[in-house]
Amino acid sequence: MEDFSRETASEETGGLKLKEHFRKGMTAFLVIAASIVFYFALLRFDYISAFFLRVLNIVKPIIYGLVFAYLLNPIVKLVEKYVKKIFGRRMEQEKWVRGASRSIGILAALLFAAAVIAALFQMLIPELIKSIRDLVMALPGQIQNVIDYLTKLQEGDEAFRNILENILIKGRETFETWVETDLLRQTNALMTGLTTGVISVVNGVMDILIGLIVSVYVLYSKEMFLGQSRKLIYALMPPKRANQTLHIAKKSNEIFGGFLIGKLIDSAIIGVLCFIGVSILKMPYALLVSVIVGVTNVIPFFGPYIGAIPSTILILLADPVKGIYFIIFILLLQQLDGNIIGPRILGDSTGLSAFWVVFAILLGGGLFGVVGMIVGVPTFAVLYYIGKTFIYQKLEHKKLPTDTESYDEKNKIDDAGNFLPAKSEKDKTEEKEK
Repeated sequence: MEDFSRETASEETGGLKLKEHFRKGMTAFLVIAASIVFYFALLRFDYISAFFLRVLNIVKPIIYGLVFAYLLNPIVKLVEKYVKKIFGRRMEQEKWVRGASRSIGILAALLFAAAVIAALFQMLIPELIKSIRDLVMALPGQIQNVIDYLTKLQEGDEAFRNILENILIKGRETFETWVETDLLRQTNALMTGLTTGVISVVNGVMDILIGLIVSVYVLYSKEMFLGQSRKLIYALMPPKRANQTLHIAKKSNEIFGGFLIGKLIDSAIIGVLCFIGVSILKMPYALLVSVIVGVTNVIPFFGPYIGAIPSTILILLADPVKGIYFIIFILLLQQLDGNIIGPRILGDSTGLSAFWVVFAILLGGGLFGVVGMIVGVPTFAVLYYIGKTFIYQKLEHKKLPTDTESYDEKNKIDDAGNFLPAKSEKDKTEEKEK
């Protein structure tokens, strides 16, 4: 009997060792296979990136739809809340009330977005045409004024006259060479670019229309999509990891929603205040300049300066003195936004210091352009929050403090991992007395 038990135990031990060896072998095989696949992927990186770009271009309407749904969702929720209160008092069918309020909320959000876009175009396009016409009419006179000024300068200065003549000769030769060699080729490229641009605009409009349709479906069935996402997360992850993932997703939504929607409201307020101020000061291109300042204000930190530069140039060309006034006005307006309006609307929605905001803008702008500058801050804020949560968990596991002030030069941590706070002056005095 004992021999049988020993044989059984030996067989079980051998089976466990065999499984362990098999597991190690499969792990080694998968690591080697993944390394080979990664190596060949690097060799075919251009083809792989082209494939992903093609897929991204195909699903672009879906991405637009998700973005539209995310931006319109606060309006839908607000309208739906009030419609439910109105219908809830008179209707007893909860399902019908929920469907009707959702439909009304989506319709109201779409109408609001269409009205805002139409109002912007109605204000911007006529003003833009007028501004371009005024610039075209005023530019020859301004150029002539510059030429007259340079002529007066060179009349009394022989050296300056020679330098100016050389510049004009070189400029004429360069212009003639450009007309003879590059103009025809660039004209052909321009015509090809115009054709391609028209096709791109048509495709972009179609993508936006499809995206709007997708956004309607997403908004109407958002609870179902969220439920499916949660179900998938719990199916693929352990419960603890799934709860952490859902918590991070909820926090990411709070950061993105608070920042993007708050920034849009803040930019609209700045655009309106800019229009009021520029109109009171009777500056030219008031509406165009206000739209430029308001739109570029969506970009954090650098946006006000990006919008102020072309606006200042436009006003300077029309009236240099008012251009100086505009610079002073825009600096005061940005101080008002940065110290009063912005903090009240945005609050601490990102949790980032000024250094990390600038870092996120530069990194996002360098990688993805203007879109990267806008979404770089909330994206980095999410990554920052994830990293901070991970570090806090590790510190709490080691029974160490999580606040940064505890890690100054006065406090110590011994080799055993125990936190030794610095002694206060009172403690030092008591020790001396003892």
